[in-house]
Amino acid sequence: MAKGGGERGALLPVSADDGKGNGGGGAGEDAALFKGSAMTRRGAVAALSYMACSVLLVMFNKAALSSYNFPCANVITLLQMVCSTCLLYVLRRLKIISFTNSDPSVPSDSLFFVPFRILLRTTPLSLAYLLYMLASMESVRGVNVPMYTTLRRTTVVFTMTMEYFLAKQKHTPPIIGSVALIVFGAFVAGARDLSFDARGYAIVFVANITTAVYLATINRIGKSSGLNSFGLMWCNGLVCGPSVLFLTYIQGDLKRAIEFPYLYSPGFQAVLLFSCILAFLLNYTIFWNTILNSALTQSMCGNLKDFFTVGIGWVLFGGLPFDLLNVIGQGLGFLGSGLYAYCKIKGK
Repeated sequence: MAKGGGERGALLPVSADDGKGNGGGGAGEDAALFKGSAMTRRGAVAALSYMACSVLLVMFNKAALSSYNFPCANVITLLQMVCSTCLLYVLRRLKIISFTNSDPSVPSDSLFFVPFRILLRTTPLSLAYLLYMLASMESVRGVNVPMYTTLRRTTVVFTMTMEYFLAKQKHTPPIIGSVALIVFGAFVAGARDLSFDARGYAIVFVANITTAVYLATINRIGKSSGLNSFGLMWCNGLVCGPSVLFLTYIQGDLKRAIEFPYLYSPGFQAVLLFSCILAFLLNYTIFWNTILNSALTQSMCGNLKDFFTVGIGWVLFGGLPFDLLNVIGQGLGFLGSGLYAYCKIKGK
């Protein structure tokens, strides 16, 4: 039974090794995006998938927290975790997906579908994910969308630092230069933000730090645990779900959510539904992209997709009057992201 489940699960891209044992057709096609490239075709698809999910999720989260003024960001985080975990359970029970790269090594009747020792090994990743989810959700509330995306670009600095300390990974001067350009552009763009909110800015920077820790932990634990993207998401849900439920209960968020006046509004429920769906897809593409490429590439993808986030967010939610200095800063950030993408594709 486990073997059959593993074969069916292999139909979905779930890990860095996915597809290597499925015959040779497509091996040449997937070898590199271009000749000499450091990014494969699957790596490029993973990166683009992440960017699309990320843009849409920011919009739906912003709509729930700002447009509807929903007061409980942690409740949205809890709903996203519950939906993702339930969906993974159903898919795994039906043998549509697998949680490991070598499915036969895990008993099919295992209580958690993965060995308990593996669950314990992924605990640091799950705790990093919990901090990342809570900080990222709260950071959307206090800052307008264009400035949110601008400040989030500084995540790459924290990611490079964490990669160096955790994996001793060093980067070439062109990569470091592109990151410096992004950070400089972020500070230029925020220099005259008329809606400056010190608390909002502080929460965004906390979210940047937790994001960097999370991505670096994925790159370190994800490849050594034997779990694929779905398996890592499953362990995160098992460990973090009860913690978020306890947190929302003691803070009274569950009661406030029940008393929310728009709780039964079809529009608000639609926003929550799409938020949960996109959170599942985003978590999957984060694991997929980080394992196939790197933690830094994952951060840089977050910068490249900001072009669409800034434009759509400004049109839908406003909050940022036109300012030449802001435009220049945004342009420098996009230029740095493009430089990194060029270096990555060329294998430099």
